[in-house]
Amino acid sequence: MDFTHLLRPKSFDEMIGQEHLVSESAPLRVLCEKGSLGHSFFFGPAGVGKTSLARIIASVMDMPFYEMNATSLKIEELRKIFAQYKNALQKPLIFIDEVHRLSKTQQEVLLPVMENNSVLIIGASTENPFFSLTSAIRSRSMLFELFAISNEELFKLLDRAIAHAVLIMDKAAKEYLVATSGGDARAMLKLLEFASEVNTTVTLELLQSLRPNALQAGSSEAGVHYDLASALIKSIRGSDADAAIYYLARLIDGGESAEFIARRLVILASEDVGNANPQALTLTTSTLTSVKQIGYPEARIILAQAVVYLCASPKSNSAYMAINAAQKAVREGVILDIPKNIRQQNEGYLYPHDYGGYVAQEYLQDALSFVTLKEIGYEKKMKEWLELLKA
Repeated sequence: MDFTHLLRPKSFDEMIGQEHLVSESAPLRVLCEKGSLGHSFFFGPAGVGKTSLARIIASVMDMPFYEMNATSLKIEELRKIFAQYKNALQKPLIFIDEVHRLSKTQQEVLLPVMENNSVLIIGASTENPFFSLTSAIRSRSMLFELFAISNEELFKLLDRAIAHAVLIMDKAAKEYLVATSGGDARAMLKLLEFASEVNTTVTLELLQSLRPNALQAGSSEAGVHYDLASALIKSIRGSDADAAIYYLARLIDGGESAEFIARRLVILASEDVGNANPQALTLTTSTLTSVKQIGYPEARIILAQAVVYLCASPKSNSAYMAINAAQKAVREGVILDIPKNIRQQNEGYLYPHDYGGYVAQEYLQDALSFVTLKEIGYEKKMKEWLELLKA
């Protein structure tokens, strides 16, 4: 039984989730019902209703619906549709999935009809398509984001499917099916479809045999990739080891390379831990070297060690702030002559080691201040030492 087809929503009110787009007062729905919706692009995770929403829009606006995929789209197909409706009173809705894969040539073909509004173009993608679309198309379009469907909404949809097919499922089986679907309604219904073909009594064991692991968005998808990396870094910066290890696991299981993760940890060790714990840079540099040589699955252990170490380290961004401030000054025209005593000719230079390790002399023509050390970790000792020298 094809649950995906049978339970596909036919109206805004039948949509599961996406209340910000389909509720009675939602701007997208209001524009549709007034027949005023313009060219639009939807983006969001798989199985959250992008195609269904486009079909509903075509129905509400009473427009012929053409469904295409950018990966196999032929320009001649588009031109035939354009020609067919050239002088027609009714214009078609052309839905293009995987729209971020449109070539520049395909986008140029779309541009004239978008400009004269002879067709309505709606695109969909799991990635934010505005990064791959030309500025000309972006300026003529609206962008709407769809979100993963909540477990509460998935349970409602699951109950509809069970009632429709007269299936038997206990609470544990339902909870597993919903929890492992990752907000993807299509994935949930597909697994239920396969399970129901095996037995009309759908058990937890049956579902686990068909889907041993929970679904998640792969980190190779651009938006998810950067969101997960960002979440990992921010969790480490915030010293939340549990959150950091969770996002590390998401990145690893999503197919992210160990080297990419290790490089980010090296940067963080200097930017966010810094001299509060100078050993952090040494450890993460060793991590980068190690994962290059070892690879998965063992590299995950090395990455986990580094992540936990960074979370538990005192944090200081003083080096990061100092170089930012110094570069800003240089770019704004603060260009000072180098004092003669520290030029390569050594004219008047005092060698600190001849004076017990420190001697006062001119290093900057004007007094500039960029470095503010914090009283955190090892950096506190560094601050005390420099203050002692100045005194």
